[in-house]
Amino acid sequence: MRRAGVRPAVHSFTYLLKACGDRSDLRRGREIHSQLIASGFGSNVFAMTAVVNMYAKCRRIEEARRMFDRMPERDLVAWNAIVAGYAQNGMAERALEMVIRLQKDGRKPDSVTLVSDSFTMVSVIPVLADISVLKQAKWIHGFAIRLCLDKNIFVMTALVDLYAKCGSVRVARRLFDAMEERHVTTWNAMIDGYGTNGFGKSAIDLFEQMKRSSVKPNDITFLSVLSACGHSGLVQEGKKYFAGMKEDYGLEPNMDHYGCMVDLLGRAGRLHEAWDFIQKMPISPGISVYGAMLGACKIHKNVKLGEEAAQRLFELEPDEGGYHVLLANIYAAASMWEDVARVRTMMEKKGLQKTPGYSSIDLKNEMHTFYSGSTDHPQSQKIYTRLARLIDEIKAVGYVPDGDSLHDVEEDVKEQLLGTHSEKLAIAFGLINTTPGTSLQIRKNLRVCNDCHEATKFISQVTGREIIVRDMQRFHHFKNGQCSCGDYW
Repeated sequence: MRRAGVRPAVHSFTYLLKACGDRSDLRRGREIHSQLIASGFGSNVFAMTAVVNMYAKCRRIEEARRMFDRMPERDLVAWNAIVAGYAQNGMAERALEMVIRLQKDGRKPDSVTLVSDSFTMVSVIPVLADISVLKQAKWIHGFAIRLCLDKNIFVMTALVDLYAKCGSVRVARRLFDAMEERHVTTWNAMIDGYGTNGFGKSAIDLFEQMKRSSVKPNDITFLSVLSACGHSGLVQEGKKYFAGMKEDYGLEPNMDHYGCMVDLLGRAGRLHEAWDFIQKMPISPGISVYGAMLGACKIHKNVKLGEEAAQRLFELEPDEGGYHVLLANIYAAASMWEDVARVRTMMEKKGLQKTPGYSSIDLKNEMHTFYSGSTDHPQSQKIYTRLARLIDEIKAVGYVPDGDSLHDVEEDVKEQLLGTHSEKLAIAFGLINTTPGTSLQIRKNLRVCNDCHEATKFISQVTGREIIVRDMQRFHHFKNGQCSCGDYW
């Protein structure tokens, strides 16, 4: 076009910028931005909105913000671009700040702007769900009500999902029940919410209710149902629903559905049945399938099948350190120390590292993060003092440290290391800084270890607190010495 002497139209630039953003091609995006300015479109709201989008998608959110601030005129699409940019870059609070500024700018968002492709509210809500902060969930819920969006099916579905992912399943269900109309995604959000919070029977009951409604389940529905069955040990129900996907609804299971079935069987200890299921799959098993198998072998300490699953994973994803760590842990549980050393050497040669575990807790809109044994928090001395007293209190009512969570370490050292796991530090911090009776919400980036799970049950008993822990797989609601998972996770 340029060689032919044809001056590009503004829409040519917007299409090119979108393509660069979709491919995260920052170098070409910058070139097109420069050409756009040279062509005299530097003040064009459509062109500059595309520039904002491009920089945001290329993970250059500060540049996106500078371009936004320089715009002489901004329409709702431009505002939505910067809000979505913050949301997509994991900066939920900044996204919310821009929504507030949008109101102050005299441009009240309407329901069309706030849903679907424009991302203003429905792109912010999933980010809040990801960080699981209940206070912010309530804030954005109130904001939706003030904007008269409490009848909007997309916004309310996102809120159902948000509350469930903050561990507030009862609130999520109240919103679900109050909705006059429900999309398939609404049902999926509530079913998935029950499943990840350990209420598998409730998930199944709701699915049966959905089948009686006019809404037809889709592949995501079955994914949520199968996951719920897996988290609650409902093996026969899961097998029935898996078969019903194709028989009753003509839906072909995909890799994730097969992964859920392997997880369902594996968690239940039916490892050989799970392996046989994998061998008979009509499609080539992928990472999610073998990953579920390896995780089950770690739980049930099956070395032979663990080695088989790990070998497949090493072929499919050779640079993923987590699979190597799982295999090493399987060997360690079997006291196969030479094999542990071999896997660790393999990791060193590949330059792979173990992902460090950490736990986070939100206090007064500030996230406090703890690593095992860390002492860099300003309240570290108080935290460790409170934790030592807490360990004595729960030992007095029956807690015994579970040394199986650590390997190749002397028993007295094991107890010392277990006592400073990140979950316990976060809980101690929460107890110090909140009033008695206040529930605590902890976020863990890895699976909760057996010892921390057992200790947290006792802590909930002696402190009279509800403690909600969201790990990488699910929620655990600890109350009065019990966990919602029923010790099945």
